[in-house]
Order: sequence, then C-alpha cells, then structure tokens
Amino acid sequence: MPIRITGMNSGLDTESIITALTQTKKDKVDTFTGDQKKLTWKQDKWKELNKKVVSFYNGALGSMRFSTAYTKKVTTVSDPSAATVVTGNSAMNTTQSLDITSLSKAAYLTGDKVEYTNDKGQKVNATNDTKMSQLGISGTSNLEITVGDKTKSIEISENDKISDVINKLKKEAGSTHEFSYDAANGRFYVAAKETGASGNFSFGGDAAAKLGLNGTNYIEGTSAKIKLNGVEYTSDTNTFEINGLTITANEIATGVQLSTKQDTSGIYDNIKNLVKEYNDLMKEFATLYNADKAKKYKMLTDEQRESLSEKEAEEWDNKIKDSLFSGDETIGNIRTSLRNVMNSSFDIKMKDGVTKNLSLASFGITTGSYFGTEENERDLLHIDGDKDDTSTSGNTDLLSAMISSDPDAVQSFFTELSRSMYSKLSDLMKGTSYSSSFTIYEDKLMASQYSSYTTKISDAQKALEAAQDKLYKKFSVMETALSKVNSTSGSLANFFGTGSNQ
Repeated sequence: MPIRITGMNSGLDTESIITALTQTKKDKVDTFTGDQKKLTWKQDKWKELNKKVVSFYNGALGSMRFSTAYTKKVTTVSDPSAATVVTGNSAMNTTQSLDITSLSKAAYLTGDKVEYTNDKGQKVNATNDTKMSQLGISGTSNLEITVGDKTKSIEISENDKISDVINKLKKEAGSTHEFSYDAANGRFYVAAKETGASGNFSFGGDAAAKLGLNGTNYIEGTSAKIKLNGVEYTSDTNTFEINGLTITANEIATGVQLSTKQDTSGIYDNIKNLVKEYNDLMKEFATLYNADKAKKYKMLTDEQRESLSEKEAEEWDNKIKDSLFSGDETIGNIRTSLRNVMNSSFDIKMKDGVTKNLSLASFGITTGSYFGTEENERDLLHIDGDKDDTSTSGNTDLLSAMISSDPDAVQSFFTELSRSMYSKLSDLMKGTSYSSSFTIYEDKLMASQYSSYTTKISDAQKALEAAQDKLYKKFSVMETALSKVNSTSGSLANFFGTGSNQ
C-alpha cells in the first residue's frame, strides 16, 4: 500500500474527506458483508429445522405407517418375582399356566488344597510361583480337561509354575471357562462362563490329583426347565423363546398365570406422540413465519457494533434472526402441505363391515377455535380427553373408546394418514438442482449464494481501496505543490525582508 500523506500543508482533514468521498463504496462492502452474515444465520436455522423434520419423518411418522406400531401386546405375570415376560407381536391373546421346575446353573469347581513341604519340613500352601517338582511331579505329566464330549490334553513340566499351568488351561479352554488360583487358600477355582449342562467339565491325567483338580467340591451345571400349559421346555439359560413370548425364569414356582392381550395404551401413546411431534414442528414453523419483519433493524457494521455494548449488539442481532423467516414462502408451503394432510379423510372399513369416511375429528382430534387460540398455535392438534392437555382433558375420550371397540379401524386410519404424510414429506424433501435429497430447503442454492457474496465482498473491497488510493494520490500531489509554494513564498519573504533592512 502506498504511503498516504495527510494535509500537513493544506491543513485539511484528508482522512475524513476521503472517507466521505468513498462512503458509498464502503457502504457496498458493508451491505454485502451483512447480507452474507444474514445468509449464514438463515443456513444455520434451516439446518436445525431440517434435522427436526427428518427426525419426524424417520421416527414417529415412519413407524406409524406399519401395522407393528398398532399391534403391540403386553403380558401380565401373576407372580412377577417368579418370571418376567417380554411380549412379541406374534404372541397370542390368551392366558397360560407356567411352572418353573429348575433354574440353570453354571458348573463350578473348588479344588482341593495344594500343599508342599518347605525347607523347614512344614506343610504350606503352594503359591503362584510354586514349581510342579515341589508338588511331586517329575519330568513331564499329563493334565486333561473334558468339556462335554471333547477332551483336551495339556503337557505339564516339572519346571512349570502354578501360574504357567493357569496360562495353559486358559489357552486350551479359556473361551468357555475361567481359571484362577488363590494362593491364600491354596486352591484352584474353575467356572463355566455360561450356565447350563453344556458347560459341565472334569479333569483327568496324572497331574490332576497333584493340583487338587479331582476335588469333590464340584457343582454340576444344570439347565432350566419350565412347563408351559403342561409341556416341558429346557434351556441352558433361564430364558425361553416360546410362541412370541420371551420368558425369563427367576425362581422355582408353580401355577403362575401369564395373561397376554392387546396393549391399547401403547397404541394411544404412539398416536399421542405422533400428534406431539407434528405440533412441535407446526408451532415452530408458525412462530418463524408470523414473526415481525423487523424492518427498523439493519445489519450492524463493524463500526456500529463497536459503539454498542455486547448485550445491545446481541439483542439487535436477535431481532434480525427472529425475523429471517417472516412470510417465508418455503415455510408457508410446508405448513400448508402438512396441514392439508392432517385435514384429510379416508374410507375405513369398520368391524361391522360398513365403510365410513373418517377424519381426525372422528377420533376427537381437532385444532382449537381460531379466535380463541394464540396465532402461532392455531395449527396445533388436541386430543379430547388427553389428561396432559388442559384445553381438552375434560372432553369425552373418543380415541381411547375407538381403540377399545375397533382397534383395526384405528390402525387402518392412522396407517393411511401416516403414509400420506410420509409421501408428502418425501416430495418436499426430494433432491433438485437447488437442494439435496432429504432437505426441505434449497441448500445448494444458498451455498452458491454464499460463494457469490464472497466474490462481491472481495470486488467491492478492491474497488474501495482503489478509490481511496486514487484520492490519496491526488491529495498527495496537492500537498507537494503547496509545499513548494510555501517554500517559494518563504524565500521571497526572506529576500525582501533582508533588502529593507539595508
């Protein structure tokens, strides 16, 4: 950048003059910079909104298109301490009798004491560092471990320590069994990792006796056994999968009743959740769309921001951020599309065989009165009889009544409604040359606009600097000329002043 000479000879405030003369170009830089920042704010808010819409699309709305959202079942257990039951959709609506005759256990061995005679002639417990030779094993010996019908042979050397034996056992059978040696008690401990008879084990070979692994303190692994409606079932675990029910036996018991039925509360909760997520979206869309346009608030320049406190600048920015989507066409189209779907009606076959045209109002789900509802909540749906909704909690609960009397009709209606809404959102989020797939706004276009602003800001900044440099050069020429004039005037004054003194 060239050296800029200020008004040393002219006495002019060169900086202020040039700033004033180039203000329109500076305004252009500030305008483009502010517009780009505002675009960034809008992009960030769109991303947040899009995430919520996609979550609704893939979550509550997506699941409600399928019958599994309405066929939830629940099983009550007459003795909850005896068994717990998880109910699958294929389970039958019936009452069954359960007897738990045995629970599964894991095989477990507490070895006999392993001792040797020390230098003082005393019998002491072997430690992890005790060698096999100290236990009476010379040369090599054989240790066998049998699990089920498979036997594995381990070679034991007289120089092996007890810790080496543990490592060899883990190498051969560590995937199915655990091995440890407790030096304080002088015993080996072995346990099957899984419950059931399949984990039973035994030891053999010359070394087994020396290591106390032929001990009699052995707990055999057993399988669990139950009788469901008189039919016996066996499992290596305490869990049984039988005709849609997952039964976990907790204790020995007889005469336990399992009652399976349709979980109507689950259906109600799913519909309520769908309505809630829809309401949350619609309220946010309405709040953004109906926001004040904030015409009095323009984007702050750096100079303006510096003249405000941090709080004042933040409040100013928030006024603009709140107005970004005021009257936004895309928001308006989304609201209208979703509202139209929720106002749809569908022909549904009732349990008596008659086909009826049903809408949400048929289930007691409606919006509030137009003039009695706050502007941003006029699209919100309310369920009559919903205890969590103060505006309709006192009304007759038509939804619960319909679920109890004709659950298939409820399923048919809300499946159709959800599919229609899902299809509409699919269309709204379809990728185009301006937007990516699964996106409700023109993200590609906005990214292009952002790049365009970057170019505009750069060009405007260059134009501003060029104009400033041009003016500084002109003022520099003027200052140089004035300097020469002042120098000549001074010389003449000195000349004539000297002559008058002679």
